[in-house]
Amino acid sequence: MIDRMERIVAIKILNLQQRRATKSFTAECRALSSIFHRNIVRVLTVCSSIDFFGNDFKALILEYMSNGSLDSWLHQNANEYHQLRFVSLIQRLNVAIDIACALDYLHHQCPTTILHCDLKPSNVLLDDDMVAHVGDFGLAKILSDDINDSQAQSNSLAIRGSIGYVAPEYGMGANASTYGDVYSYGILLLEMLTGKRPSDDMFKNNLNLHQFAKMALPERVMEIIDRQLLSHENEVIRQSETHNKLRSIMHETLVSLVKIGVSCSNDSPRERMEMKDVVNELHKVRDSYLGAEK
Repeated sequence: MIDRMERIVAIKILNLQQRRATKSFTAECRALSSIFHRNIVRVLTVCSSIDFFGNDFKALILEYMSNGSLDSWLHQNANEYHQLRFVSLIQRLNVAIDIACALDYLHHQCPTTILHCDLKPSNVLLDDDMVAHVGDFGLAKILSDDINDSQAQSNSLAIRGSIGYVAPEYGMGANASTYGDVYSYGILLLEMLTGKRPSDDMFKNNLNLHQFAKMALPERVMEIIDRQLLSHENEVIRQSETHNKLRSIMHETLVSLVKIGVSCSNDSPRERMEMKDVVNELHKVRDSYLGAEK
């Protein structure tokens, strides 16, 4: 029972045997202590105690997200296929906006800039209404109060993140920045559209997800889009009396989204969009898509 209300919660128990586990717990508590946003997983309380064996015990009590992670929706295994858990284009667009809003809040609306540093589909959770919530702030960085330049500071030597989502400049010793999160977001958005992880076997010999998407712009975009997404949308279009118009609208929308993903995942940090601009562009894309459907 929490706050005298019965509710289902999620409990994240830290494995303190892992290297940096205590630092991860501290970072997550510090980052989340002052965060209140509809698209960020809320920590209800924390537990730091001793277990039955006399060992340190640390856990976070979090909001429960009934629809699990975005990763589980995008990458279903064979025995899940029968559930027909397709995520439609508008659902994916809404989720993309939710995640962008969360990052914009962390980067530009908090008293001090917060860097997530480990954005990926498994760290995005979906609630009953398929609203996305960004979670797992174990690698989060808080930029010091006297830093006004959002591109600066914070030693990136401790930044590890996840392979495929980590900005390339971090591998060359660059400082952590908001642009690192933007890169991760761009890769995540392209993964949502193509259904391909950045670690997919096809990405080798200098070909990566960013280049794969960029080469398809604009004429060949439909060739790289997730087959499940296209199948779902084409079925909807076939049932419409204005199918030619809807097909054109879908193509324009997907091109716009891929362009945003490519821009965010540019190798050069300075050429990436800022999250506030990403939010604005995504809202324009959604408004155009929904307006044209009417």
